Amino acid sequence: MKVLLTGHRGYIGTVLAPRLLERNHDVVGLDSNLFEDCNFLPDTADIRSIGGDVREFVRDPASKEKLGGLDAVIHLAGLSNDPLGDYRPGLTQEINAQASIDLARLAKSAGVKRFVYASSCSNYGASGDDFIDEGGDLNPVTPYGVSKVEAEKAITAIADDGFSPTFLRASTAYGLSPMLRFDLVVNNLTAWACTTGEVHLKSDGSPWRPIVHVEDIALAYIATIEADRSDVHREVFNVGQTTENYQIREIAELVRDVVPGSKVGFSHDASPDVRNYRVDCNYIARKLHGFKPQWTCRRGIEQLYEAFVHSGLTLDDFEGPRFKRIAHIKQNIEAGSVSEDLYPVRELENA
Repeated sequence: MKVLLTGHRGYIGTVLAPRLLERNHDVVGLDSNLFEDCNFLPDTADIRSIGGDVREFVRDPASKEKLGGLDAVIHLAGLSNDPLGDYRPGLTQEINAQASIDLARLAKSAGVKRFVYASSCSNYGASGDDFIDEGGDLNPVTPYGVSKVEAEKAITAIADDGFSPTFLRASTAYGLSPMLRFDLVVNNLTAWACTTGEVHLKSDGSPWRPIVHVEDIALAYIATIEADRSDVHREVFNVGQTTENYQIREIAELVRDVVPGSKVGFSHDASPDVRNYRVDCNYIARKLHGFKPQWTCRRGIEQLYEAFVHSGLTLDDFEGPRFKRIAHIKQNIEAGSVSEDLYPVRELENA
């Protein structure tokens, strides 16, 4: 298939892109490169880019022609965590919701048949301790979650016989990637343990989270575009495994067990986290037969531990602007290389 992968230089995109190429798909990318200096490993996928910021792309009259002839769009690009979403909530709505909706409409008008949207289990927000499936109430409690719900609803509304959107509500991601994120709970706790000896909890550890390895997320996207249209048209899938739901303190204990000599500790201002959801992933297992997740939390922690030790990771690396997304953005805004609206300044100067 001919596929546009937005966010191809991000945490999931740099894992998904090479796997799409291995499956002999013809892939082009679109990425704003806001985090191009945050690479933890080399990016192995050399794919052609057809644009940068998705907001600019959907306003460019030439973009419809660029989408012509594509079979599918996999739309990952967006502001991808709660701290970044809380920093400028209006930008989260503009990028994650409105630009995504505009991209879906543009893709439909260009004749693209499949549109796969990177949604999130954070849509469930504060849903309690009981398992929730795709038909459960949406209760987002952050600008990030609200933006994902808004995009899902609007893109669903334009589905028809010629345009098939699918929504992948990923569990909380973890695992090794060329563009590694350290704000994700498994990655963060493992990094703290490796660099300080303490599995450093910033909440009381009681909330539930479904988790899924980034490589398994990539498998879900591939399974979706390769599935029969009837199996994915207007469908919503929770991405993960029902057995991979943990309370945060359980993840901390697994990290302690893997990282030699580490112990669980709490931040001095640790408090309850209102985000609490326990997700049923049985539907994707029944319906999307090409999706066969491979990872467990413990195995992922072992992968991260080995990589962190090998790289010589330090606390300053992952808690500072080198890898921490919000710190990296703020540093670049202060340096003048990124505007307050998160456009690369060099692009504005050349416009």
